[in-house]
Amino acid sequence: MCTFRASTQLDRQAQPIDKSDLPNVRVFDNERMTHYDWPVRDPRQITIDRGDVGRRLDLVLQRHLREVTSASRTRIQQWIEDGLVSVNDTPARRPSRRTSSGDSISILVPPQAERAVMQAEAMPLDVLYEDEHLLAVNKAAGMVVHPTHRHPNGTLMNALLWHAHGWPDGARPSLVGRLDRFTSGVLIVAKSRAVHALLQRTLASPRSEKRYLAVVYGHVNLARGTIDAGLSRSRREKRTVVSVMPSAARSQTVFERLRRVAAPRVGLALLGCRLMTGRTHQIRAHLADRGWPIVGDAKYGRPLWAAIENDALSAVLRNFPRQALHAWRLMFEHPITGVRVTCEARPPEDFQQLLNVANLR
Repeated sequence: MCTFRASTQLDRQAQPIDKSDLPNVRVFDNERMTHYDWPVRDPRQITIDRGDVGRRLDLVLQRHLREVTSASRTRIQQWIEDGLVSVNDTPARRPSRRTSSGDSISILVPPQAERAVMQAEAMPLDVLYEDEHLLAVNKAAGMVVHPTHRHPNGTLMNALLWHAHGWPDGARPSLVGRLDRFTSGVLIVAKSRAVHALLQRTLASPRSEKRYLAVVYGHVNLARGTIDAGLSRSRREKRTVVSVMPSAARSQTVFERLRRVAAPRVGLALLGCRLMTGRTHQIRAHLADRGWPIVGDAKYGRPLWAAIENDALSAVLRNFPRQALHAWRLMFEHPITGVRVTCEARPPEDFQQLLNVANLR
């Protein structure tokens, strides 16, 4: 229902490191069971300047480590949590820590391993919209977005690189935004770095709308509402949690109850959700905190299907293989033409079957 085309800002291939005569540095975090063992010269030293005062530590490091291709914000946050960063000679474990004037930061930057070249793979790709600047695709549930150590191929990026054959020289697909592996729906891709930067600003604007469908357990007695709760990363688990700490990131989700069924003792509803901010696992964490966990969510949900008396419905809920969350609509102003673009992705077959059996369609 849309058409887009993209450009992915791929990491540049790092230069091999000369490991001769370098001392070994070992860092081991007992709580996170993270082990680093590599040769390194000296920690990077950073002194806070006027432009850094009051900013988050991870953003300050991202600014000062621009030439380090491996220093994405996610990796920097991991380095902080794993004890590789010190502020004024004291280990800093919170990426959200605010910096002060005169702070001295020391960081042990892991060496940049050579990256395998990302391969194009001929795979089906559901293109919703495409022009010479960008494209929108409907990501299938279960598809990983970027290659990882555990998923080196078969990802959305591999498919996009194949799709990019024939694009002008210098154009490469670059995802703007993200979806969890088991969340389906609309994703935007840019074809150049310039368009990627413009799209980031556009999609962060209040004039852009990101809407999701979610099937949740619970008695949703409100027709609509707003969940405005700060989110932070759990120190014990790899999950996002609602937090009242001052360091928690402001997060807001607007919801609307589209359908509901009694499902005695449990309750079941179809919600439409609009992201006002884009935090990791935001919808999943917000709904779970309100007592409305998403069906099939192994990280934030609970197996409430066992309490549902309708055997057929209980079985479908029990066997649903993923979180019942679908990014169904994205609306934004085209960063080049200024035209309002609306991209919609129909719910996949498993989601639609769940709606049918639960009488939520």
